[in-house]
Amino acid sequence: MTPAGPGEGVPGGLDGPGGQGVPGGLGVQNAAGVRGRVQEGVQEGVPGGQGGPVHVLYVHFGPGAAGERYPELLELLADLTPVVQALPPDAALADVRGALRYFDRTAAELAEMLRVRSLARHGVDCTVGVAGNPLLARMAAQAGPPGRVTEVAADPSTVAAFLRDRPVAALHGVGPKTARALCDYGLDTIGRVAAAPPATLQRILGASTARRVRQSAEGADPGSVVPSAPARSTAAEHRFAHQELDADRRRRALLTLADELGFRMRDEGQVARALTLTVRYADRSTTTRTRALPEPTSHTPALTTAAYALHDSLGLQRARVRGLSLRAEDLTAAALAARQLSLDPGEEKARRAEAAADRARSRFGAAAAHPAAVLGDAA
Repeated sequence: MTPAGPGEGVPGGLDGPGGQGVPGGLGVQNAAGVRGRVQEGVQEGVPGGQGGPVHVLYVHFGPGAAGERYPELLELLADLTPVVQALPPDAALADVRGALRYFDRTAAELAEMLRVRSLARHGVDCTVGVAGNPLLARMAAQAGPPGRVTEVAADPSTVAAFLRDRPVAALHGVGPKTARALCDYGLDTIGRVAAAPPATLQRILGASTARRVRQSAEGADPGSVVPSAPARSTAAEHRFAHQELDADRRRRALLTLADELGFRMRDEGQVARALTLTVRYADRSTTTRTRALPEPTSHTPALTTAAYALHDSLGLQRARVRGLSLRAEDLTAAALAARQLSLDPGEEKARRAEAAADRARSRFGAAAAHPAAVLGDAA
């Protein structure tokens, strides 16, 4: 596709970078040049900043992005830069260093351009973090309000101010176990971890983990954006009308999603090698877990069993869940996948019944035949 000119798709027809002439580089303007607010060195929708150019975008697409629309949304990023790393089911990283001069725009302005195009062409809003490396860009997106561009300037003082008071669990790659170990020693914020003696971190976490965590706490990320196409996958999502505390109802939703994915894959002659569960909570945070399947399959009971195992492993208990997303990963043609023969007559009977139900659904619609416990449309 042909890249847009400098003014296309940008609200207000920006003629150049904003935010200049503000003391300290902490002034805030949105993409239309409207002055905003400053908090903890984070610039929301700021084009540029005095700490040097930033060039990494972390894009989290909003509701409706998962599934067949996801590759189309990635194409919008590819219009800006060829350096795009897919992060299924609904996110991506992009390095726009080469696009800054071509479009004569800052990274934050390119992010606003992306938001406008995503809304105009697909009706999907996105939240974008802009920073000097993937770690900070991801954290900026998580820290900012949904549907906005949040930028962290590249100068060390701004990065330190942005990270200082955030919980250590906010660091990408720090899981619950590592966060608990650090909090037990009073290192509950990123600033305290960065200020802790290296020997103390090594004693708590071990040498290699301590080095990695300290590096992240200082805002450094040795990784880069690695161009990649999304793995072949298909997804289904269920959003609850209210905050869902009932584990049994969440399991019914997972059965519904597994049944939908299984029917879709069988209809297309595909099987999945892995399954990914994404849980969305009332505070807009998410948890994602992936599990490899024992063998490639599109059999609904096998998908359901794996989905239940992923759900149970999270130990959600009284978690306020707003939505569940199930993604079948690493799809391959069913004709090319080996399946372990079963001597269980019950399983073979279940597969024959499943094939008969598929024929009914193909002829009369999805409601013609499905497991009794699936959630209805009104759920």
